[in-house]
Amino acid sequence: MNRIICFFFILFFAIPTFSQIDSLQLGDKYAEDQIYVSISYAQFGEQPKSISRSNFSYGISTGILKDFILNKKGTTSIALGVGYGFDFFNHKLKVSEINNSTLFNSSENITSNVFKSHNLEFPLEIRWRTSTAKKYDFWRIYSGIKFLYNISNVFQFTEDTRDFKYKNVSAYRKLQYGLTFSAGYSEFNAYLFYGLTPILSNASIDGENISSNILKFGLVFYIL
Repeated sequence: MNRIICFFFILFFAIPTFSQIDSLQLGDKYAEDQIYVSISYAQFGEQPKSISRSNFSYGISTGILKDFILNKKGTTSIALGVGYGFDFFNHKLKVSEINNSTLFNSSENITSNVFKSHNLEFPLEIRWRTSTAKKYDFWRIYSGIKFLYNISNVFQFTEDTRDFKYKNVSAYRKLQYGLTFSAGYSEFNAYLFYGLTPILSNASIDGENISSNILKFGLVFYIL
């Protein structure tokens, strides 16, 4: 199944994109199909009380967006896209999988505890910008929602000098989504992602539900 998904992603990503070309004149109808690349500082939000703040964590993503303009000037549009994202968390929650059941604990004896995930991304953006058919540097404000489909996830930690690694734990949500916001000038733009779905389902620790979601802020680059 994952091979099929990756095949269609590569096929879509390989399709060439066209936007502002030299033959366009001011006032002509145009679109801004773009490649996006983002790098973000990441944290878990809504953590249980017994779990402290995560250490340095990050996320990177890249993909392609298809622009559908809403007015002739091209200053407002809707964009649909597909991409790939990787998240790395240096976190404090101990996650293990035994007999297809996910267990959650906190431990003082853990010396290394990381979480990695690979996701397909499907962004949907509402866009406003000051561009024209012949203006390549402009201000932009983009907001929207991004859907994530998890291809693989790994929780691994070292406890009492022993290494543990659990792949594709059953409690991890395959489908997630969150709000996105980016704003800036030319290629350089501030970027925010706020996850609206907890990353884990049916999860609790010490009688408290685990509602951890993903928060990211960093930079996103749009390349025509």
